[in-house]
Amino acid sequence: MKVWAKIWRIFWRVALAIVLAAALIAGAVGWYLHPSITETRNLVYGQRQGKDLVLHVLKPAHPSGIGVVVMISGRWKSNPEGFSALLVAPFLRQGQTVFAVGHMSQPDASVMDTVEDVNRAVRYVRLHAASYGVDPSRLGVAGGSSGGHLSLMLATQGRAGDPTANNPVDRESSQVQAAAVFFPVTDLINLGPSTENLHDGGPPKSFRNAFGPNGADLTAWPKIGHAMSPIDHITPDLPPIFIVHGDADTLVPVDQSIRFQEQAAKTGRQVELIVRPGKKHGWLTMLWDMRLMAQWFAEKMPPQN
Repeated sequence: MKVWAKIWRIFWRVALAIVLAAALIAGAVGWYLHPSITETRNLVYGQRQGKDLVLHVLKPAHPSGIGVVVMISGRWKSNPEGFSALLVAPFLRQGQTVFAVGHMSQPDASVMDTVEDVNRAVRYVRLHAASYGVDPSRLGVAGGSSGGHLSLMLATQGRAGDPTANNPVDRESSQVQAAAVFFPVTDLINLGPSTENLHDGGPPKSFRNAFGPNGADLTAWPKIGHAMSPIDHITPDLPPIFIVHGDADTLVPVDQSIRFQEQAAKTGRQVELIVRPGKKHGWLTMLWDMRLMAQWFAEKMPPQN
């Protein structure tokens, strides 16, 4: 009996220690995911087809001066109302102010329209950056999948503003200083082993209506596809790029990121690529990868002297 009593005491002590450890871990995770912020939602940065295009601003308690423009986008569709600060906690914990950008979803707006709109969003952010404690010369962009594609379109094709424009937003640049993305679409012409590839030289099979009225026209597609492929717009001015991609992704194969990295190297630009073995199109520990991205943004966009 004494032996069993001792065993039970040890068992309950271990069980209590496990419960306490779990509670501490849960508390720490909960604390990390709920940083102290000031949130301003539904700021109108433009219009499309008579409808407002909105973004949310999430300002941490102690801004570092870095702004991260986050693309709320998956499958080139966007639901800004469903966006939560939990999704960008690693950036906020690093003191980075987040500008979460929504856009009109395809097929109501074409991907070309959306690229135009997110360029305007960056111009809007840059114009108002200082009022949120952000240095307008320290803007990064982030997103995953189609959000990664839009981010890289900004990184490769962000443009200077028009100094003669009447609207002050249009006078600002849409160029970004860094981009950190997950499993981005980089080459719409060469879809490779993607399950979206019909091997007919056309657009991804699930998005034939996403590229405007001529998107499904196989004779018109090469011009459209090249225009919307970040890999075809890499120049020696490419800002720093950080990509995380799973090697088991069948929707957007890792080949898309590897070839983007190789093409950038040909122009003398370095793209940092982390390949996650066995990971598909999204995984549970992506928040940890976002922490790496936040640290990388801080390294690539230090305070200006």
